[in-house]
Amino acid sequence: MNKKLYFFLLLLSNLVFIQGYAQNQKSFKVIPLGTKGGLDESNLSAYLIAPIGSENFIAADAGTIRHGLDVAISNQLFKGPAGEVLKNNIKGYLVSHAHLDHIAGLIMNSPDDSKKNIYAFPSVIEVLRDKYFTWKAWANFANEGEMPRLSKYTYVPLEAQVKKELTGTEMQVTAFPLSHGPGYESTAFLIGHQESSLLYLGDTGADEIEKNTQLEKLWKQVAPLILKNQLKAIFIETSFSDKQPEDQLFGHLTPRLLMVELTKLSKLTGVEALQKVSIVITHIKAWDKEEAYLVNELKQKNQLGLKLVFPEQGKYLEF
Repeated sequence: MNKKLYFFLLLLSNLVFIQGYAQNQKSFKVIPLGTKGGLDESNLSAYLIAPIGSENFIAADAGTIRHGLDVAISNQLFKGPAGEVLKNNIKGYLVSHAHLDHIAGLIMNSPDDSKKNIYAFPSVIEVLRDKYFTWKAWANFANEGEMPRLSKYTYVPLEAQVKKELTGTEMQVTAFPLSHGPGYESTAFLIGHQESSLLYLGDTGADEIEKNTQLEKLWKQVAPLILKNQLKAIFIETSFSDKQPEDQLFGHLTPRLLMVELTKLSKLTGVEALQKVSIVITHIKAWDKEEAYLVNELKQKNQLGLKLVFPEQGKYLEF
């Protein structure tokens, strides 16, 4: 074989190997501070996300903060104490919507928190400003709303499909609207670091129930990232089992509806590409036997062979 051709082919194979190795490398670390969808106030939706190698976290939702940090510290994920981690390691909050099981920890810990940003759609900021951070409901720790304004938190309004830097971190975020019941806006956050991304969805109903195409539009946006093996994980809710009547879902998903939506996504990406993405199940509204029943339903309906992940409070994850 011609020496020049040999060395060219060797170089090409090395480049392919390096590219494949980089694509399969873990990019994000996630520490769930809360994983459930209501009732248990000690374990509500909140996920700390950072690039691997960094201690600068963004919190995707903030239902439970302090107790989740205590659990994470007991698992040796932080040195602690919890108050210092709150102030120093959580650099801001991505709030998908303003229901209490997604913001209670943020509100309750605000007196001991440090200055940082709250990133959200204007519709979400409006509720935080006018309903929660008021002097009748709590105290106004933000930079807008009732006087006096303590300005510990700065509201950063997000625009749909516009990338925004996450101050104090090495990440960026792009927001997409979701439908969480008639006329109620929730949010999906596409969190990026270098060439890798992670997708976190707040509460959402299925398009067929919500009578819109919000998830379809989202799938079209993220499908190219899946095809390039750049989307590492999708955090998506499954609140109820299929026993729940569909007229009582209140803007949530069931195992059947989740798989309907992921099947739509697989048609854009191919099943094999989607199988490489971790599907992290969030916001389960069930306990004990009912939770086991729901998890079993998910596994049984996983005809696509997707990589389902069931997060636990204070347990480290990598993607």
